[in-house]
Amino acid sequence: MRKIILLIICMFSISVFSQIKVLKNESLVEIGKDNSVGLYKKEDKFTINYQDLNTSNLNTIRSFSFQNLNGDVSGLYKLITDGFVSAVPDENIILELPNDIIELHYEKNYGQQTVQFIQIINKNRKYIGKSQFLTRKQVDKIFGRTNGKYALYDKAAAVNPKPLSNTASTAAPANSGKKKSKK
Repeated sequence: MRKIILLIICMFSISVFSQIKVLKNESLVEIGKDNSVGLYKKEDKFTINYQDLNTSNLNTIRSFSFQNLNGDVSGLYKLITDGFVSAVPDENIILELPNDIIELHYEKNYGQQTVQFIQIINKNRKYIGKSQFLTRKQVDKIFGRTNGKYALYDKAAAVNPKPLSNTASTAAPANSGKKKSKK
């Protein structure tokens, strides 16, 4: 009787574990972060996360994403930093992304030029998110200029562009047995 119960328990545990699938762990690379604003890279997509100061709940994190087509990340960095060099722009600089509209709002705070991201979520003026005001030094840190990670802007997105299967396989690798290291 004990053997039968033990056999049933073993079969039950095997059937429970067979329902678990191993998913591909997609890597998210932090380019730079300062306080509650950060720039991240996932494959060929760049995302800026920020704490939304426009909501009563200070734990609201918002983000907007774009792809680095034609050096868009470097172009955004240059656009932002050019606003620090000249006088405070009279109007917000408006950028249209596939899903959102981003406004770069410049303002002098304590005698220092700052910039703020204003996100019009889903291009609907009802839903607006605002980041903290950022100094030039903070923008440099977020865009990886202080830690050298800005070199990741133009690096290839993935070593293996084909998606991996979700199950383990005993087949030989397609690259003739050579292993590629991840950095």
